[in-house]
Amino acid sequence: MNIFKATADFEHWLAGQLPIIRQDLALKHEHMAEAAFPFFRATFYRWLQLWPEHCADLTKAPAVLGVGDLHIENFGTWRDEEGRLIWGVNDLDEAWPTAYTLDLVRLLTSVYVAIEEEHLCISRRAASEAIEEGYRDALAAGGKAFILAENHRWLRLLALGKLRDPVQFWNKLEHLQPFTAKPPEEARKLLEQWLPSPKQGYLLKRRIAGMGSLGHPRILALSRWRGAFIAREAKAIRPSAWVWAKKASSNEIYCEKLVQRSIRVPDPCVHFHGRWVVRRLAPDCSRIELASLAKDRDEARLLYSMGWETANMHFSTPQAIGKIRQDVATRRGRWLHKAAKSMLAATKKDWDKWRRDWKQSAPR
Repeated sequence: MNIFKATADFEHWLAGQLPIIRQDLALKHEHMAEAAFPFFRATFYRWLQLWPEHCADLTKAPAVLGVGDLHIENFGTWRDEEGRLIWGVNDLDEAWPTAYTLDLVRLLTSVYVAIEEEHLCISRRAASEAIEEGYRDALAAGGKAFILAENHRWLRLLALGKLRDPVQFWNKLEHLQPFTAKPPEEARKLLEQWLPSPKQGYLLKRRIAGMGSLGHPRILALSRWRGAFIAREAKAIRPSAWVWAKKASSNEIYCEKLVQRSIRVPDPCVHFHGRWVVRRLAPDCSRIELASLAKDRDEARLLYSMGWETANMHFSTPQAIGKIRQDVATRRGRWLHKAAKSMLAATKKDWDKWRRDWKQSAPR
């Protein structure tokens, strides 16, 4: 199955899971042709086909409830119930039980794509070593969440970059196109339930965001509360692309379990309800894009932290940790680099085909 057949087949499955937005899928196809990094982010479904082919030995590693679609831009910040700034994995939509190695290889592959496109300046060797060292150290220490209070000052300064300025953030949301269709009743009720004062009134906006989830319905409720903007977003969720790849009969959605079971300081404004997730949006409560990071960042330290946070996620499966420690201890010879290098080559081969022929071959 090539990239075009895989995309058509996946999107056919997707249409059976939720009411997809066709114009957003068309935009996704266009973004996939622009550069390898957005292509990588948009095609986790294709990764699931390539993974057993190129990393067969790693698929047999101990299984955990994994993130799945882990990449260097799948990290962000939020506030906990004490108001403290937390940093960690931002998107768990593709959570599914799988070999722990998949998350590590996918994270490093995304780094390699970013290095090739000059979004990062670190060498491949240093990047691979930083992620693996962070992961190993977290396993040995029992994990620990990233609370950006008195600890991790460098990460707090990095996370709150100038491109996450509140004026720019709220101006962007204010100028989003209005949501003109009638919203699903469940989504409307959830938005009103989790606004602090829904009777004060709100505007529904149409928000286009993400790459892997482009095409999913997103409804933003923008309001003012005590003199300043607030926002809540309802996003339609569906089972992981693993269900499509495995032709599985299960339609279980694992993201809430991963939130609850991993080593994580939860976001009190994230609420799962059936096929919807509602969350607060704010300048300090969003995904961190590479473009927003300061130029004088310590990239090795950042990747070490991402490796550590990956282990925090894997502690959601405590019975597997002992086996993972044993398995990691046996891996030598730059195994992580070799796997990421192979997946990078496969991804770039698909992207070359996509950018050349997508207008003729992409699903309609």
